[in-house]
Amino acid sequence: MLKYSVLLACLASLLHGEESHSVEPAIQKEVLVQSSESWDGQSLPAYPTEEPQISVVRFIIPPNSQLPMHKHPAINAGVLVKGTLTVISETGDEKLLEEGDALIELVNAWHYGRNDGDVPAEIVVVYAGVKGQPLAVLREQK
Repeated sequence: MLKYSVLLACLASLLHGEESHSVEPAIQKEVLVQSSESWDGQSLPAYPTEEPQISVVRFIIPPNSQLPMHKHPAINAGVLVKGTLTVISETGDEKLLEEGDALIELVNAWHYGRNDGDVPAEIVVVYAGVKGQPLAVLREQK
């Protein structure tokens, strides 16, 4: 019985000691981007009234390559997780993204992305679209 009491006392002191030394980590929050405009300064369109569909997509763009010219029919925003990426509009506006940068993409405006770096560029994009609507429309090659 004494051994059992000593064991319980030891366990209680260990547990109590852990409680007094444990510190809950603080939750951190950082708004990466928030705007009513796309990265080129154009106002975003109103949200659609049809059935909504949210898509979260990861793109990996190989080094020294570029995406085809395209446009998005829906509001979307992304965060560059790795590498660097330059986004270029049809009018010649450019924005260089580095790891950790966020942007609100162009909507219904032709543009493309280019990875001039030596490592793959990884970007995660969230689309606030409409069910059945494509996330991107490619420009036909002439």
